[in-house]
Amino acid sequence: MDEKHILPDLSGEEPETLDEDGALYEHFRVVVDKGQTMVRVDKYLFERLVNASRNRIQKAAESGFILANGKPVKSSYKVKPLDVLTVMMDRPRYDNEIIPEDIPLNIVYEDKDLMVINKPAGLVVHPGCGNYTGTLVNAIAWHLKDHPSYDPNDPQVGLVHRIDKDTSGLLVVAKTPDAKTHLGIQFFNKTTKRKYQAIVWGTVEQDEGTITGNIARHPRDRMQMAVFSDPETGKHAVTHYKVLERLGYVTLVECRLETGRTHQIRVHMKHIGHTLFNDARYGGNEILKGTHFSKYKQFVNNCFNLCPRQALHAQTLGFIHPTTGKEMHFTTDIPEDMTQLITKWRDYISNRNEL
Repeated sequence: MDEKHILPDLSGEEPETLDEDGALYEHFRVVVDKGQTMVRVDKYLFERLVNASRNRIQKAAESGFILANGKPVKSSYKVKPLDVLTVMMDRPRYDNEIIPEDIPLNIVYEDKDLMVINKPAGLVVHPGCGNYTGTLVNAIAWHLKDHPSYDPNDPQVGLVHRIDKDTSGLLVVAKTPDAKTHLGIQFFNKTTKRKYQAIVWGTVEQDEGTITGNIARHPRDRMQMAVFSDPETGKHAVTHYKVLERLGYVTLVECRLETGRTHQIRVHMKHIGHTLFNDARYGGNEILKGTHFSKYKQFVNNCFNLCPRQALHAQTLGFIHPTTGKEMHFTTDIPEDMTQLITKWRDYISNRNEL
């Protein structure tokens, strides 16, 4: 039997969003021997990976993380001689030690078991792929460097969920393995309460609605996610939305997550024709609605400069405390760049005849 390799985590549990706006990281690669008999890929990998159960490998395959010759395959795929098998995950390998760095944190709440952080837009969550320092994880490691049971390199503690680099808002951090287990179960069972505010292109006609559609990686652009009608493709995803304010050619909406799939709000809103404002990954950094007047184009470009990222903020977070059993609920104000963007569009409505 070939030498076994260590693969840190093949849980298959879907993070709220991908690190680095969808970056994938190679965790394992092997070229199948010429004499290899055909065998299921989950069985083949199970025999070669340490600390990875067959069930975990199957979940990873379902999420599109197991590739054969560069293409995602299901766990039933039969390995053939000279196949190139790779395991690509949505988080970097834990090869590099996480070094504590004195980076300011906006801590909304903290006790011996957990803390809730309001992450600013632009701050990378995890080290990796060109961002090995200066991340939220490095900042947390510094803040908890004197905490006796917190090891930043131990995946059993730390961030329970994630949001994209250019999304702002609330995240919960577990200081102990028990806290992370209890909180992780709540996210898995969809009992947490999460609401976002977003500015999207276009006039959302219905005051409220629900978007249901399986989400998986885009077949042509692996940095994007997409909605699929085939029930066998992707993971079930549900987003509830409510219009808060119509602002001319954009709309301020509240989105409530029933599930937590990768890029869920960004993909679902685009799916119904309302791409997030200035979301470069999904085309929201183009002028998608409005007039052709040069004055209007200049106005929108000024808006892009004012809020130079997707206009998405994780505003509220609710969960049951893992130790006390108490229901916890946190909310945070919309950051200044989005507030200024809203004000600018309000002014546009008042003066639209001038544009």
